[in-house]
Amino acid sequence: MQIQPVVLSGGSGTRLWPLSREKYPKQLLPLIGEDSMLQATVRRVEGIAGLELAAPLVVSNEEYRFVIAEQLRLMGTPGTVVLEPLGRNTAPALTIGAQAAMKNGADPVLLVMPADHVITNKTAFQAAVKHGAALASDGAVVTFGITPETPETGYGYIQSGADFAGDGTGGAKRIARFVEKPNLETAQSYLAEGNYLWNSGLFMMRASVWLAALKACRPDILAACDAAWAQGQTDGEFVRVGKEAFSQCPSDSIDYAVMERLATGNSGPSGTTGLPPGVVIPLSAGWSDVGAWDALWQVLPKDSDGNVSQGDVILQDSHNTLALSEKRLIACVGVNDLIVVETADAILVAHKDKTQDVKKIVDRLKAAGRSEGKLHRKVFRPWGWYDSVDNGERFQVKRIVVKPGGTLSLQMHHHRAEHWIVVSGTAKVTKDGKEFLMSENESTYIPLGVTHRLENPGRVDLEMIEVQSGSYLGEDDIVRFEDVYGR
Repeated sequence: MQIQPVVLSGGSGTRLWPLSREKYPKQLLPLIGEDSMLQATVRRVEGIAGLELAAPLVVSNEEYRFVIAEQLRLMGTPGTVVLEPLGRNTAPALTIGAQAAMKNGADPVLLVMPADHVITNKTAFQAAVKHGAALASDGAVVTFGITPETPETGYGYIQSGADFAGDGTGGAKRIARFVEKPNLETAQSYLAEGNYLWNSGLFMMRASVWLAALKACRPDILAACDAAWAQGQTDGEFVRVGKEAFSQCPSDSIDYAVMERLATGNSGPSGTTGLPPGVVIPLSAGWSDVGAWDALWQVLPKDSDGNVSQGDVILQDSHNTLALSEKRLIACVGVNDLIVVETADAILVAHKDKTQDVKKIVDRLKAAGRSEGKLHRKVFRPWGWYDSVDNGERFQVKRIVVKPGGTLSLQMHHHRAEHWIVVSGTAKVTKDGKEFLMSENESTYIPLGVTHRLENPGRVDLEMIEVQSGSYLGEDDIVRFEDVYGR
């Protein structure tokens, strides 16, 4: 049977600020190891014996499309990126993913995985996937429940019911019910009862089974996704759905839209409702959704004092502390249970018991209109990246790197002029309709209101310094005339 990995990559990861930002969220970051969380998600399904694995299908916000495509390219993994014009939660995201998986007449078993989870035991995970694939191939909708180790209040739970009669291997249970995040007393009772599992957000089902179940449970979502798919088009490795139709789609999660209605406690046994059976397979594979800094501390290797440190960090008489440095030295003396995270433009210091409240800081930054709530100082673009290294009254200095073949849009600015200085590589400049080349240590001036473009025609990175001056230096002061990336 063919397994189609479907990676849902739409979250913003606000509780992992300041490393995770709205425009570059946690799934695109290498929080554990060298791979980004997205890359690690794709890689953990590679090499499952006895299963035919299709190229990954990533469902993502348009904002991240070029970074995701580049990360898949660096892995040597061809894949398809299905673009959501705007966020509508996981049920619509899975639906357009299922439609993409079936577009050539296939009906694969979908392996649905959030892009921002950690699983440390790949062998146990792959064994569970093989188990789930057999059940999903026969028409079940399978989810994986994490065997709880502590009375966790930050996760939803799945109550497992009777043995699933269609399971020849054994171990799979009917889903009795889903329950929301409990208080501590309730979570302790769940752990004591022994038949409650953490809700992982991992699923397996045939593409056609998902669409049929959605039609029975939420026909309004399916109708909107069908209309959006009909309006869609393919653009290289990107599949775009119709924005107008998709904007009319109700927002709902996979659990609320379908899974809760498959539970025996809600809908009765399979056969009395016309819905497919809902099945849960227990999974113990070192899973974490890394939903906040304390969860990241739990899954990373620690020293003898329980500390996790990355980057330029010195810890003295400190315990159970997470300290991450991107550039500057972090020194901690006599602290316990702290989170300290340093980035180029922000520093977070939080008690480990209050990491869920980091989202409140992000909300305050956004309400104040501060860029730190959305962007890093270093901003990635399809042509490369720029880093705003300095700014002040009426000026800004950027370090710009354009990768080989990269082309910025043909554009102009109403409120700023720019000075360009080539540090290394070769620049092809279009200025006021004229084209010319610049090499190392050469520079040019782009007056306010002049149409211009920057390209890298060479085989190595083009590195430049850009000095902007003017009355307004915001990124929205760009009038684009042509853009090879469709922005």
